Parts: sequence; C-alpha cells; structure tokens
Amino acid sequence: MICVPDLTKYRAQFLKETIQEDIGELTNLEEEVLNSIKEQEIIADNLNEHFEENLSFGQRVADKIALFGGSWSFILTFSFLLIAWIIYNAFIINDHPIDPFPFILLNLILSCLAALQAPIIMMSQNRQSEKDRMRAELDYKVNLKAELEIRHLKSKLDLLASHQWKRLLEIQELQTELMEDLNRKK
Repeated sequence: MICVPDLTKYRAQFLKETIQEDIGELTNLEEEVLNSIKEQEIIADNLNEHFEENLSFGQRVADKIALFGGSWSFILTFSFLLIAWIIYNAFIINDHPIDPFPFILLNLILSCLAALQAPIIMMSQNRQSEKDRMRAELDYKVNLKAELEIRHLKSKLDLLASHQWKRLLEIQELQTELMEDLNRKK
C-alpha cells in the first residue's frame, strides 16, 4: 500500500529510467512529458487557438491575402479583369487608349502585383511551416506519453500475472495436499 503522491513520484522515476535506458539522454521534450506525468497533466493542446492568439495584424492580413491569392476566386476574378482591360483598351476606346496594344501598363501592374504577392505568400507559408513544426512536436509529446503509459500498464499487467501464477500454484499445491489427505483417509 502506498499513497498516491508517492506512487506518482515512483512512477515518474520509473518512466525516467526507462527512457534513459532506451534513449540515453533526456531531451527537453521528454522532460516535459515526464513532468506532465508526474503532475498528472494533459499534454494535448489546441494548437490552432494558441497559434492564432499570437499573430500580429500584419500576419493576419498576409494570411488572408495568401488565402485569397491561392484560390479559384482570385484566378477567375483576375482573368476577368485582364480580359476586360484588353477589350477596353483594344476595342472600346480605339481613339486614345489608356494602354495601347503591347499593354505595357498592364505588364507593369502585373509585375508589381507579383512582386508584392510573392513575399506575402512566402510569409504565410513560413508561418504554416512553423505551425506544422509545433504540431509535430506536440504529436511527439502525446505519442511519447502514451507509449510510456502503455509500458507502465504492461509492467503492471506482467506483475499482476506473475502474482496470479504464484497464487494459482499455491492453490494447486493446497488442492494436491487436500487430495492426498483424502486418499490417505480412505
């Protein structure tokens, strides 16, 4: 019989020794997992909420622009605007078009748009890769904790099974003695 705080302490010590045997040296992540086991805390966290809380206004705007810039809505809208620009300058106002046939102004606008849109999309992708890295780290912690808990349960089951076998052997010995006693009395 042992109290719960001591049980938790010895359990964490057992898990720490198990990890050190398997891996050798404990990393910070593994220390966090052991502390969560010791404190009986939950590791799983809603990463999306945590990540969204820390975004600045500029980062939110960049994400919205990247979301729109990589959509069919953007492609269709932009295609419509390009066709409208060309038709307007080539056919509707033939006398004095704003941007005559080689459409140099249109090329300049497209170049500027690409020059601005590319870094904004890259910023958004960098944040997404950071979020993916954080998700992978969280998955590793949860998996490690689950593995350690399973190992602990397995060792408990093995211990219970060995005690059960001892108990069954003792009962079998008793039954054998009782059978021998009955045979002797006859």
